Amino acid sequence: MLAAAAGGLFVMGCEKDTTLTIKDVPVVVTKTVSFSKDLVPLFTANCALSGCHGTGGHTPDLMADKAYSSLLTGGVFVNVTNPSGSVLFERLTGVLSPAMPMGKTSNPSNINNLVLAWIKQGAKNN
Repeated sequence: MLAAAAGGLFVMGCEKDTTLTIKDVPVVVTKTVSFSKDLVPLFTANCALSGCHGTGGHTPDLMADKAYSSLLTGGVFVNVTNPSGSVLFERLTGVLSPAMPMGKTSNPSNINNLVLAWIKQGAKNN
């Protein structure tokens, strides 16, 4: 970015400087995670934003009415046989770059652990 700044080129958009990994906050989720009650509100507030994962933005589309099918179609983002290797989880924890959610210095409301627990619980549309 420094080289780009020196050249006068600035690229604006969603970005995240750091991420909070599951190792940083070892919170064990013991309850059943509800996709609609626990995850969709987090996706709506932090991901399904204009220019990010809203309709017409980047895949997956995390708008409330499309999030589940968008995450599960094609088996790209969620892997129930290897939950911690799921693209969704690896983006949240910063294993894959860019880390999500963009523009946040840490992940809100224990989203990493909730997503991992939801995937381990079978990634149900509940």
